[in-house]
Amino acid sequence: MKKSSLDLYLLLPIKGFIEKQTSVGLLLIFSAVLAMIFANSPLAEAYHNFWKQYIHIGINDMVIRKNLLHWINDGLMSMFFFLVGLELKREIMQGELSSLRKSLLPIAAAVGGMLLPALIYFYFNSGLDSISGWGIPMATDIAFALGILYLLGDRVPLSLKVFLTAIAIVDDLGAVIVIALFYTSDLSFISLAIATVFFLILITANRIGIRHTAFYAIMGIGGLWLAILLSGVHATIAAVLAAFAIPTSKKINTSLFLRKVRLLSYSIKSLQKEPDIKEEHREESITNTIEKFTSLTKDATPPLQRLEHALYPFVSFVVLPLFAFANAGVTIDSESFGFFLSPVTIGIVMGLIFGKFFGVVIFTKLMVALKISSLPKGVEWKHIYGVGFLAAIGFTMSLFITELAFVNEEFLVQAKIGILSASLLAGIIGYAYLKWISNSNVKKKKKKSVAKVVTSKEGPKQRFKILQ
Repeated sequence: MKKSSLDLYLLLPIKGFIEKQTSVGLLLIFSAVLAMIFANSPLAEAYHNFWKQYIHIGINDMVIRKNLLHWINDGLMSMFFFLVGLELKREIMQGELSSLRKSLLPIAAAVGGMLLPALIYFYFNSGLDSISGWGIPMATDIAFALGILYLLGDRVPLSLKVFLTAIAIVDDLGAVIVIALFYTSDLSFISLAIATVFFLILITANRIGIRHTAFYAIMGIGGLWLAILLSGVHATIAAVLAAFAIPTSKKINTSLFLRKVRLLSYSIKSLQKEPDIKEEHREESITNTIEKFTSLTKDATPPLQRLEHALYPFVSFVVLPLFAFANAGVTIDSESFGFFLSPVTIGIVMGLIFGKFFGVVIFTKLMVALKISSLPKGVEWKHIYGVGFLAAIGFTMSLFITELAFVNEEFLVQAKIGILSASLLAGIIGYAYLKWISNSNVKKKKKKSVAKVVTSKEGPKQRFKILQ
């Protein structure tokens, strides 16, 4: 692949994705803090009761009845998982997961970062009713993690941000698989069969070249999502499946797009020079020609990319903050401090902080030691240690799995205390460590400014020039 093509199809999409995460992370922090303020104020009872209000959707006997919290977690969060599915498919098609060699290192790091936290949680909760929460410390919150990396600016290499992005995306896929296999209720095989039919319709539509996003929205939401919701499998799985059915092909290729752009540009220039056209007609014709650029751009952009760009603002600035505000509110009282010593809280904190760090680092070292993979260009082992800490920020996905894992209110509170504590601690440690090593690198570079010996024509006399 030529350098220009590499920039266009790999580096620029990932760089753009990374740059957008910063404001999302800050908004999530604000939403979580606001939730904690409400949950520990005179409005605490009203805050908790508000999310328990029921909303009914349907007609006659065909009614879906869920409270507001479930509509957020099962409904709105499906849009988040749909976006995750789009990003995952894009990475598989043309990004960091597009080739086996490139993908092995982040996949191994992500697997290690999921396996060890689950084992640590299992150790502290084995034989207890809280064992079902083993999936909670497996998650990584990509928005928070990349937001912290962004705060460090160009003091950390771009390849490190790409590496962390790939780990988090694989981590999200792992969370989806865990939810599908282990956090489901009683299954309705009739609903699953109907869901399979709708999924096959979506795949077939992709194959035969249907590219209209409205078709995929109707089939994906009205068919696949609803059928899976009623089947007992968590509805977010439908969102990921629907995302994988979205076409990645363009209606016109790049060469044809450029030729048509040149033709349209030539038409505009010709209209500007045409002396026999009235000014108002000239402007109208030029405007109509310019509007064709929009249609042309749409035809040259894959539906997957169009959907990703369209959904990102709503998911990032509405869905995720609303989810954080609805789920992060924990009322702290005198009994709550005792929860820090509960097996649930200890399992989550130890799983996230130590499990994530050692899982990511050890599995990455194994891949490099066995010469299966090599570290990304510009990335050193000290950077990997920082990524290990940032991967321990579980927040969004950990809170999501908590709602699936526990019904017991006490376990829910203990888990949320563990998630919030571990995510805050991991974020502080990761940021401080990466900032420290980046400052150390700057100092080393200054010390390596050497005195260059320049021999004078006058003889053995030497003078020194300091290279800054």
